[in-house]
Amino acid sequence: MRVLILLCLLASVSGFFIPQSLPSTSSTALSAGRVCQLLGKRPNRKARVVTFSHKRIHKVQDINLHKKTFQSDKLKRKVTLRLSTKGMKTVEKYGSIDAAAAKFGLDLSKF
Repeated sequence: MRVLILLCLLASVSGFFIPQSLPSTSSTALSAGRVCQLLGKRPNRKARVVTFSHKRIHKVQDINLHKKTFQSDKLKRKVTLRLSTKGMKTVEKYGSIDAAAAKFGLDLSKF
């Protein structure tokens, strides 16, 4: 019994049983779920539904996201973004995806 305890103690001191820290598999860019990539709009998670019996039930109001491809004049290639409808109207307002990205600090070379 003492030999077994001694072996376990030596193994734990040498790091045999203790798992070493593994390198992180997650990348530096966080994958955001349903988020507008231009404006950063997120789903409303505080919404409530009031039933006929006046029970208040939480629900999620998702934003209206679409995959949209734009031609970037600066990058000289097409860029695909997940934008909300308000984000698409914003791009239309500024005239090009390059101008809208410059206004909101978005680096289009990552897309």
